[in-house]
Formats: sequence, C-alpha cells, structure tokens
Amino acid sequence: MSELIGPDGVARCSWANGTPDYAEYHDTEWGVPLRGVPELFERISLEAFQSGLSWLTILRKRPAFRSAFADFDPAAVAAFGDDDVARLLADAGIVRNRAKIHATIANARAVVELDTPLDDLLWSFAPDAHVRPVRMADVPAVTPESTAMAKALKKRGFRFVGPTTCYAMMQATGMVDDHVKGCHRAP
Repeated sequence: MSELIGPDGVARCSWANGTPDYAEYHDTEWGVPLRGVPELFERISLEAFQSGLSWLTILRKRPAFRSAFADFDPAAVAAFGDDDVARLLADAGIVRNRAKIHATIANARAVVELDTPLDDLLWSFAPDAHVRPVRMADVPAVTPESTAMAKALKKRGFRFVGPTTCYAMMQATGMVDDHVKGCHRAP
C-alpha cells in the first residue's frame, strides 16, 4: 500500500505519483466514463501519438495537439491536405511523426464515414464485467475486447489502433476501471 501513497499523502495508482501532471490526470480524468465523438476521437488520436513515447509527453502537449488538430473535430481533420501535413510537421508543440499525423487524418476520414457514432462503436467493446486489479502488475496491456476493438477499427480504415493502444484508450475513457485496490478513485 505504501507505493500507492503519493508525495501529497493521497493513495492513488502508483503510476500517477511520479509528477503533479500525472496525479491531476489520474484524479480528474483517467477512468472517468467519456462520451462524445470529438472527445473519443481526441483520446484515440492521442493514444496513437503516445505509442512508443511517455504519456507525460503527450499530456503536456495536449493543448498544442488540440490547437493543431482543430480541437479534434473529425470533419475538420478529415479535410486536412498536404499544406496541413506540412504545417503539422513544422509544429514543435506536437509530436512531429509523419506516419502518426497521416494516421490521424485517415482516422478522421474513417470517423466521418462510420455508419454509427464513434462513441457508440467504441463503447460497444466495453466489457460487461471487469475485475478490479489488486496491484499494477495485475493490469493487462491487452484484452480480448481491446483486440476485437482494434480489429473492428482497422476493418473500417483506422490506423495506429492496435490492441494495446485500444486498451489504453479504454482505461483512459472509463470503458474499464483499472484503478487498483487502495487507490482513492477505486470504489
């Protein structure tokens, strides 16, 4: 339990005790059920940009990402062209990865083409039951649901949405609640 106690004396998932940014994100956003097409498009996009990087990097760049990607309005991002890609590649405020930028634009186009709202599609993969992890070592990186979500998204033209990325997004948006026992956010 002592590894759960942060410098501020609050018990939270151990990953959130490293910086005040993580603690704030953990305490106010991570695991809170989130709905809305732009909101979930943002989260899946940021999880894709995070691939291979620290979430802290993405968290600190999130305001710049929002500005650069039209507040993650899928229709606006779907209309991005070569000039926008050049602008994004020159923007030091975001992660300047050509493949991830192109994937975000392609994913916006896929969102616009969906026959069901993105949030309904994503939430359809939330498990009916989920066992609260006792410790961080019990938290999976991939689940059958995240694997099915990734497969369904790829079938619809999404990129950078593997099972691990999908599970991280499921955790972040409250589709699963992985706050460990003893964390102040665990009921």
